[in-house]
Amino acid sequence: MADLQKQSSLALLSKQQYKQLLVIHELYRQQREMYTKRSHRIEDRIVSISQPHVRPIMRGKLKANVEFGAKVAISLVDGYALMEKLQWDNFNEGITLQESVEAYHTVRLLSGSGIGGQDLP
Repeated sequence: MADLQKQSSLALLSKQQYKQLLVIHELYRQQREMYTKRSHRIEDRIVSISQPHVRPIMRGKLKANVEFGAKVAISLVDGYALMEKLQWDNFNEGITLQESVEAYHTVRLLSGSGIGGQDLP
């Protein structure tokens, strides 16, 4: 990156081009490190230059071992769908479930009423 700055002015790049250059620089670093270590894994691996926040999620399913995209935890309370967690990295559903149950009980106990001001049973 420093060599590139010496050869040309980065000020000529648009904001989007500069962001993509930074992503490509990090992608190159990751690939070089995996090659050097003879590994196929690296922390926060970039799999898309246009969407560098997307992470591979290992599923172990028959059709697709790896999936891409956001992982979402949703709960239903009194007929309303609540998004508990939205994350691009993989997360443990068991921990999210426990957090969601604790939050549900806390909200119901503190509010003393259900959604829309209805009394709780």
